[in-house]
Amino acid sequence: MKAELINAVKTKYIETFNQSPLLVFSPGRINLIGEHTDYNEGFVFPAAVDKGIAAAIQKSNSGHCTAIALNLDSTVEFELDKLKPSPEGSWENYVLGVVAEIQKKNIVVGNFNIVFKGDIPGGAGMSSSAALENSVVFGLNELLDLGLSKHDMILISQKAEHNYVGVKCGIMDQYASMFGIENNALHLDCRTVEAEPFEINFKDHQLMLINTNVKHSLSDSAYNDRRAACENISKLLGIKALRDATESDLEQIKDQVTPEDYQKALYVIQENKRTIKAAKAIKDNDLETLGALIYQSHDGLSNQYKVSCDELDFLVEQAKKNEHVLGARMMGGGFGGCTINLVAKTEAKAFADSASKAYKNKFNKDCSVYFVKLSNGTHLVK
Repeated sequence: MKAELINAVKTKYIETFNQSPLLVFSPGRINLIGEHTDYNEGFVFPAAVDKGIAAAIQKSNSGHCTAIALNLDSTVEFELDKLKPSPEGSWENYVLGVVAEIQKKNIVVGNFNIVFKGDIPGGAGMSSSAALENSVVFGLNELLDLGLSKHDMILISQKAEHNYVGVKCGIMDQYASMFGIENNALHLDCRTVEAEPFEINFKDHQLMLINTNVKHSLSDSAYNDRRAACENISKLLGIKALRDATESDLEQIKDQVTPEDYQKALYVIQENKRTIKAAKAIKDNDLETLGALIYQSHDGLSNQYKVSCDELDFLVEQAKKNEHVLGARMMGGGFGGCTINLVAKTEAKAFADSASKAYKNKFNKDCSVYFVKLSNGTHLVK
């Protein structure tokens, strides 16, 4: 599929601009465990996957830049000295935001053209946005010899999302997409922005994603609300981030916060601990413990952090009924998207079929099943 994407953007680029482009592939990501911990400076456990965004990019001979989103059959032209965010929800904000953040570093960006296309399902919680941002900054860095490190690039991508898209995301998505290692998940400390790679070989088990194919409209505003609640509680506790809090610290201020915000903070503290335990379970090859932690993560996301939805909860319940599934949880920001499931290889197809059938009966719509390979991060394609 990656080769098809590369071919599509290259062909369109040459047809449109009559010159040969630089080619970049930037992957989406999954996350084993550690959800909503990244903006609390905690631990997460992502991995880059073999679905992503291919981009063709080259210098422009005209007095402006052109960006073409092939999936959407949509084109925008813009001038580098007149950048401003488009209306909310416009795809070009991911591109414009990256360019604007590079310019804020007093780096001169020349005119360029870009064509991109992806195969990350929209709204799946697999970070198509980070993949797009990374493909733009990585492509421009190569093309214009900007001298940015990969760490510089992911911070530019993150700030683009904050300032142009309006989502106050943590660093996990951009990091996993940029630094991914084939067959590895990255146990990332979001405070130091350093990760330990863990080779993932679950032997008789594998990871499987089930996409609800829904995205409830709450997601962006609810995400920012939860981030604000976590930051308020950190202030009350006199700490930099919830990563530094214990359950007993939280207990001390219980009467100063709403029960809802108490539960949200408690979830983050507990999820951070689960993420560290998951790393040990993988080292010990203890998949039963890993699966139990994954189920606990979903329980917290649904009942404490309240970012799940009926469709996600239903798919996790289907997993719990099946002895061949060791763990399942919602993945990503929430209110839709995918569940990630740790399932016996020999039983994966049967579980996918039964869960899909039950989902169709319950919601009268189809879910989608994906098997992904853990892959390398953003890179040039020769």
